[in-house]
Amino acid sequence: MAYASLATGVLLAAGTGSRFDPEGLRNKLLAPLPDGTSVAREAAHRLLLVVPKVVAVVRPGAETLAWVLNEAGCDVVFSADAVRGMGASLAAGVSAAAEAESWIVALADMPRIAVQTIAEVARAIDEGASIAAPFYQGQRGHPVGFGFEHRDALLALDGDAGARALLASHPLTRIDVNDPGILRDVDTPADLSGM
Repeated sequence: MAYASLATGVLLAAGTGSRFDPEGLRNKLLAPLPDGTSVAREAAHRLLLVVPKVVAVVRPGAETLAWVLNEAGCDVVFSADAVRGMGASLAAGVSAAAEAESWIVALADMPRIAVQTIAEVARAIDEGASIAAPFYQGQRGHPVGFGFEHRDALLALDGDAGARALLASHPLTRIDVNDPGILRDVDTPADLSGM
């Protein structure tokens, strides 16, 4: 059984995936992994094994994706501001879970993060870390956990930088993991076969 965290998950699923399909006809988050599960559903499933609630942020018009994530157990929020970038999507997710005491932020195009890694980040946040992130071979990856003291800053995010400024300006609890999944996202159709 995975660690049961008190944090709320925020799953960012509002990107356009233009590198996956420049014509915009196929949503990479709905693409099947080798086992047939969609990219977003697998990312949501792993997050939900650790946290009791996940708010998934999608862009308007992504009704099929919203349905898939709802079926996976997420609370889905449509964010019209998603066109402004990841920061705006993250703010929308935190706003929809404003009653939470902390947040574990994951990306829907990263379906191979080990559940144990998510649990270690969540445990660090539950035990009082301000910000926590996993590192693999010296590189920071996802998901990233944020304590309650960052609520206002998260709500004020906008643009495409996401929470980089927060990460750069506050103490970070580093969690070294043997999990290459924290760095592996789906950017192109070729990435699916390696998942």
